[in-house]
Amino acid sequence: MDSRPNILVLMTDQWAGNVTSWEGHPAVITPNLDALARRSTVFSSAYCASPLCAPSRASFMTGRLPSRHGVFDNAAELPASVPTFAHVLRAAGYRTVLCGKMHFVGPDQLHGFEERLTTDIYPADFGWVPDWTKPDERIDWWYHNMASVQQAGEAEITNQLAFDDETAFRARARLRDFARNGEAPFCMVVSFTHPHDPYAMRRRYQEMIDPARIPGPSGGFADDPHSRRLRHVSDMDAMPTGEEEERAARQAYLGALAYLDEQIGEILAILGETGQADNTIILFTSDHGDMLGDHGLWYKMSFFEGSVRVPLLVHDPTQPHPRRVTTNVSLLDIMPTLAGLAGTPSSPLVEGIDGESLLPLLGGGELARGDRIFAEYQGEGSIAPMVMIKDGSLKYIHSESDPPLFFDLDADPLEETDIAATDPRAAVLARVIGERFHLGELNKEVLRSQKRRRELDRALRKGVFTSWDFQPFIDESRRFMRNHLDLNDVEEHSRFPRPVNTRRTS
Repeated sequence: MDSRPNILVLMTDQWAGNVTSWEGHPAVITPNLDALARRSTVFSSAYCASPLCAPSRASFMTGRLPSRHGVFDNAAELPASVPTFAHVLRAAGYRTVLCGKMHFVGPDQLHGFEERLTTDIYPADFGWVPDWTKPDERIDWWYHNMASVQQAGEAEITNQLAFDDETAFRARARLRDFARNGEAPFCMVVSFTHPHDPYAMRRRYQEMIDPARIPGPSGGFADDPHSRRLRHVSDMDAMPTGEEEERAARQAYLGALAYLDEQIGEILAILGETGQADNTIILFTSDHGDMLGDHGLWYKMSFFEGSVRVPLLVHDPTQPHPRRVTTNVSLLDIMPTLAGLAGTPSSPLVEGIDGESLLPLLGGGELARGDRIFAEYQGEGSIAPMVMIKDGSLKYIHSESDPPLFFDLDADPLEETDIAATDPRAAVLARVIGERFHLGELNKEVLRSQKRRRELDRALRKGVFTSWDFQPFIDESRRFMRNHLDLNDVEEHSRFPRPVNTRRTS
């Protein structure tokens, strides 16, 4: 029997890394994740590779920066020829399963996963392409706006709740199937869409949150060019929000965290009930964060901490002693980490990536690259490629379209004082970016990609439209009793644990 560990990846959407109880947030109610954190390696300085859904998730899957895989925005295709950790683990003999959101764009909706249990919540076509040639344009039918804050509050059902309810149900059912079918080892990614806006949540989860403990916005009002563009992108001038609406949005967001914690707790309970907990590594993270009003901004698309920093827990049942790691790490590191956990760190599919395995940190060691990570942004609100470098406590943000921003988070954790013009360390990090990135060529590549995809989208909408959106197939021909089956076999094989014997007297 294969003794390699199962791997369960729990992913959320827009869960800010500083909005967790294990990082000291006073209003978060997540008892199941808190218990997991107490048994895990907690990464306190984990960052996404791009603060936008599709680019971040593509980097999470591939270990490559957006400039390397080409997913610049939420309507860019991840080429089927780019290896993902699902390919790596599948080649190593793992059963690879995706349940929930991954925001793949293009006809390949599996990218190495053998099974996909749900559809996605967002479209897989080229409809959401930004246009850098029209920097003042707001594409109203799909850009963020402030309705999510203005309308924040109670909702018993939404499209997001329907999606996550189904995601949790399918995940629980598949974990039971792994146990009763003996399908170890598996790697299953369970990916929820909450706490992504709109900020609407069921009453019972919002009632768990004490309004008096919810912090207000922090960090002052950011007035750099990119932050001003993000306010335009989100239509903040035309759709102003009041303090009461913003408090309601934060409460609904925290309620969504409580909802997710309950779903995750039920999933983790299945591992225990089916005897899989002692051989399953659990990884918890998010694709990016949410500004939640900090710096006068909402949603993501920014390199401020609320948007770019993510939670990251890794629980290995063979290493029961918890550890806190403050080294800067990236979602780029997940792909090689999972390859290492699966016993294939030298797979040819891992060659040439930007990430580095976190296994040394999980064992109390250090990374070869030290304490430095990079991130990029080329989505809506930008007008040229943007790059962030985080080196220790230093964060430097560069774009050829804007003045740089530079913060020392040890001295200025709220990122209130830009020291780019006065601190000589800024020039050192600017040189590092200049040596690593060819931003002029990248700018041309992004513009070509945007133009090509806009033209392709127009062409594909002529005549018969063929959707790339994933439609899951559920085979019910063997799940319940059908007359081509033996009832005794159906009932025996659907039961876990299996009955030991059957006695007959004649």
